[in-house]
Amino acid sequence: MYYHFQKWAADGSLRRVWVELLRCKRKLLNLCSVQLDGSQTICKRGGEWVGFQTRKAANTCNSLFLSDDTGMLLACSGPVAGNHHDLFEIEKVFKQLTELLREAGLEVDGLFLNADAGFDSEAFRKLCSSLRIEANIAFNPRNGTASEDYVYFDQELYKRRNGVEQA
Repeated sequence: MYYHFQKWAADGSLRRVWVELLRCKRKLLNLCSVQLDGSQTICKRGGEWVGFQTRKAANTCNSLFLSDDTGMLLACSGPVAGNHHDLFEIEKVFKQLTELLREAGLEVDGLFLNADAGFDSEAFRKLCSSLRIEANIAFNPRNGTASEDYVYFDQELYKRRNGVEQA
């Protein structure tokens, strides 16, 4: 079983199946907003993408997940060592996630994106803006004072993030 799984992952078969599923079932997706979140997974046996996460006191890896408004997973990033935060190489990772959506025929222009305070950075907001995505990102008080630019935050829209947390 593991031989076949590794073979399908390496030759892109799993990705092609996922893209085709999204393409065929896109009418069932609720894209009034999309939710972005990261997830740390404890890795007991090590691996290529493992790093020590002090907060969890264990070796972990981190992946980013994008879901629709109901919590249906749309895309998942590859693993990143757990000693990195959610914004590590965010431009590369987020472009991969949005490219997968485009491959499946899902338009990203005009999407409303909810993300927690871990994604609060001026660079990520600019990236979303360049992709024509409306970012609704919670403010991170550890970032200090807000920039002089006006940044809109909709608390009611943000409450919909629960779907990705449950996914």
